[in-house]
Amino acid sequence: MTTSRRTLVTVLVAVLLGALFTAAPAAAEERWHTHEGTIDGADYLVKVPKRWNGTLVLYSHGLYVKDGGKPAQIMLATRPETERWLLEQGYALAASNYKGTFGHAIEEALTDQIALLDWFEANVGKPRRTVTSGMSMGAVISLKLAENNPGRFDGVLAQCGEYDANGTWNSALDMLFTLKTLLAPDADIDLVRPRDPQASKAALEAVVAEAQKTDAGRARIALAGALGTVPGWALAHEPEPTAPADRLAQQAMWVAVAYLYGYGPGARAEIERRAGGNPSSNTGVDYRRQLARSTGLDLVRQAYRTGGVNLEADLDRLAAAPRISADPEAEAYMRHYTVARGTTPSPVLTTHTTGDGGAVAGQARWYGDQVRHNGDPALLRQTYVSRGGHCSFNAAEEIVLLRTLLSRVDTGRWPSTDPRRLTAAAIDLGPEYRLVPELFDPMGKEKAMEPLFTRFTPPLHPRPSR
Repeated sequence: MTTSRRTLVTVLVAVLLGALFTAAPAAAEERWHTHEGTIDGADYLVKVPKRWNGTLVLYSHGLYVKDGGKPAQIMLATRPETERWLLEQGYALAASNYKGTFGHAIEEALTDQIALLDWFEANVGKPRRTVTSGMSMGAVISLKLAENNPGRFDGVLAQCGEYDANGTWNSALDMLFTLKTLLAPDADIDLVRPRDPQASKAALEAVVAEAQKTDAGRARIALAGALGTVPGWALAHEPEPTAPADRLAQQAMWVAVAYLYGYGPGARAEIERRAGGNPSSNTGVDYRRQLARSTGLDLVRQAYRTGGVNLEADLDRLAAAPRISADPEAEAYMRHYTVARGTTPSPVLTTHTTGDGGAVAGQARWYGDQVRHNGDPALLRQTYVSRGGHCSFNAAEEIVLLRTLLSRVDTGRWPSTDPRRLTAAAIDLGPEYRLVPELFDPMGKEKAMEPLFTRFTPPLHPRPSR
């Protein structure tokens, strides 16, 4: 990979995972008190309006990668405009950056966020109501905070979440296993337990970059993406593509950035260090059956016809390839810390963009199933925004969802979550709340976009942990 391409990928991943969302401007700080400090090695930020309305929003940020950096200020909302709106409406905001700040610090976050809540109650006052909100990795943190601490949170807003992060690592293994098996079966690439993570990462990236130059190679990338139900829509500022070539290209962007980089050999070392071994497995997985259930099946078939490649022969190769097993203790760690139970001790509102390939929308469908089995479906509402990208919401959408959740907390009844009503309410907030980041722009370009909630049935989560 050239230096310029490596820099581009680093920037894209940083944006994708939330590291380049900027904080709200410091103007008008005289209207609220700001508290900063460190609790047991974790930095925190708290802002309390002088006319506090008694509600605290505890925010959990997404994954920060070390080479992507982090925001200059601890994030208090997914969008900076949301932070300012909440403060101006009298809401107190708090967030921890978690011990270590970087990586899959879910275990640390579950302790550090509660420590911050304890600090707030001791030093500011006990909130009349406390809700927890989070994006991406922070979404499952927010859910598990409520599940692990019943009675302490009155509601949860989970945005663009991986509610079964263990399942995502298994799904990522499926995709990378497919790429290596079909594109470079004899290459010295460690998909798990990497002896040299950076060498394996560079080798796999080079193989995929070469495959993108041919129709046959692009077909096999499409197969990998389809096994993970990765959509053919990545660009937030563009409409959903309809031409097969455009859908393939945008799906390949997800595979290259979110999975080769975010879950590939270079990322394995960190998660395996935390888990105490390899948590991922594809033992017993039937890839022919998995493809048959994928929403990407038709795109794969078309790509294979264009590339002149035999799909059945490739599926036979996958079926015959030696499998990878997980280390039981590492898998148990992931199931304990990174998988939501769906117990709904308080109302939960989820939201997802329909074109999210970083945390696929099937995660939301899976979480809904868990609530039906383990919780109270009446406490759950799920919403969707018609847009490409991961966490590519505007502030109007985030604010309307927070208001919806708080209405449920106050009244004991859900207000209407009809997409038309939510969209109209978001539009009424005005144009200053419509900026949406383009996650695949190296400069993090933003564009004003109309709010657009929609009805949507997500595909099945391809590799559920249960």
